[in-house]
Amino acid sequence: MNSTEGTSHTGFHAGSSSARDETRAAAEVARRRVRIMPATSYPTLPRPEPVAVPATRLALKSDGAVHGLLDGAWWPRSRDLLSELPALTAVLDPLWGRITRVAVNPMYWPTIPRKVPVAGHIVKVGWFTAEIDPHKLLLLSYGIGRWDLLIIPPETGAESAARLMAAASDHDGLPLTASALIAADEDRYGVAATEAPLDPDKVWEARVKIP
Repeated sequence: MNSTEGTSHTGFHAGSSSARDETRAAAEVARRRVRIMPATSYPTLPRPEPVAVPATRLALKSDGAVHGLLDGAWWPRSRDLLSELPALTAVLDPLWGRITRVAVNPMYWPTIPRKVPVAGHIVKVGWFTAEIDPHKLLLLSYGIGRWDLLIIPPETGAESAARLMAAASDHDGLPLTASALIAADEDRYGVAATEAPLDPDKVWEARVKIP
C-alpha cells in the first residue's frame, strides 16, 4: 500500500496539522476585522413614519333625531368621487349599514363613475339632474334606509364649512334644502360657499367618457 494514501498531494488534507493551523489563522484574521470595523459602516435606517389618512369631514344628526330634509353634511376635499367615496363609506357603513348606492346631481361633479370600489364591496353611483339638489348626496343602504347629506363645496372656508355642518346636523334647525341652506349662509355672512356650475357641454362629455 502506498504510504501517502489518505493524504493530499498538496499537504492540505483536512486532518493535517498544517491545514488546522491555517484554518485557525484565517478565523483569527476574520475576528480581528470584525472587531475593528467602524460602527458607522452600516448605519441603522430610520423607521418610516406612518402616513396619516385625512379624517373624513362629516357631521351627522344624532340618533333618534327627526331626519327632516337632511341627515347631516359632508365636506369632501375634492370633486373626485372615485377617491372621496371610499373614505366616506368607511365611516358610514358601521353606522348605517353597508352603503350600496349613491346618487348626485352632475352640476358640480366633472366625472361620475358608475362604480366605486370601497372596503370589501362596490358602491354603484348614479346621477339625476331634476330629482336631486345640486348640493346633496343621496345614499342608500340595501334593505335598511336612505340618507341625504349636504355637500359642502371643497373650496369652502373652514368657518363657513363649520357653520353649514352644524346647521345640517341640527335636528332643531329649519327644514331647508341643501341649496337653500347654503344660500342662507351666504346671505347672512356674505361669504360664498359655492363654485360656478360646470359647463353643460363638459358635463355631457364627462358622462359619455365613463366606461
